[in-house]
Amino acid sequence: MTMLAFDLKVRLRAGDHVFQLDAGCRTPEGRFLGIRGASGSGKTTLLRCLAALCRPDEGSVTIGDDTWYDSRQGIFLPPQRRSVGFVFQDYALFPNMTVMGNVSYATGDRARAAELLDLTRLTAVARLFPAELSGGQRQRTALARALGRAPRLLLLDEPLSALDEDLRLSLGEELRRIQRETGLTTILVSHSAGELSRLCDEVFPIVDGRMRPSDAGPLSSLRRTL
Repeated sequence: MTMLAFDLKVRLRAGDHVFQLDAGCRTPEGRFLGIRGASGSGKTTLLRCLAALCRPDEGSVTIGDDTWYDSRQGIFLPPQRRSVGFVFQDYALFPNMTVMGNVSYATGDRARAAELLDLTRLTAVARLFPAELSGGQRQRTALARALGRAPRLLLLDEPLSALDEDLRLSLGEELRRIQRETGLTTILVSHSAGELSRLCDEVFPIVDGRMRPSDAGPLSSLRRTL
C-alpha cells in the first residue's frame, strides 16, 4: 500500500503572534482528508508547503517512493516537479480564457479536457468565460483545471466558502463524487466541522500550531461509509 507522509515545521506570524506550525500525517493514498482550524492557524500554509509554493523550515514530504521534500537530504522539488493539483479559495481562473481554455491549458489536450468537463458537468458551459459563470460553475472549472495535470495529490483551500449553504451542500457532494471516481488523494481545508465530517474519511484539527494524529482529538477518527 502506497502512502502519503509529511512531517513539516514552519515558523509563522499571525498579527503580533509568532508561532511554529508543526504538522504531520501518514495515510494511504486514495483517501479524502480534512484539515480544520481557526483563521491564521496555518491551514493554507500547510497546503502551500505540500505544493512547494512556500518552503518549510524543516521536515519531509513523500508520496509512495517519491520524495518531494527532505530538509536533511537537501531535497526540495519545485511545484512543476510535484504531481499536485491546487484549487485556491478564489479559484484563480484565467479571465480571458473560456472554461474549455482554462482546462485545456492544464491538460494540453482538448480531448482530455472534454473528459474532465464531462466529469465535472461543465460541458454545456465550455464556451463561456469565467465572468459568465455562476459561483458553482467557477468552482467546478477550477477543480477540472486542477485535475487536468493528472495529479497524485489534490489540495482544496476553502473551495466552498464563498457559496451559499444550499450550493455548498450540493457541490460538496460533487467533490466527494469526483474524488471517489478518480481515487485521488485529496486534502480539503475548511472552517466548517460539519462540512468536513460529511465529506472526509478523516479530519485533523490544527490547534495551537500543532497537527498530529496522536493528539488530534475526536474528529481525527471520523469515517464516512459510502
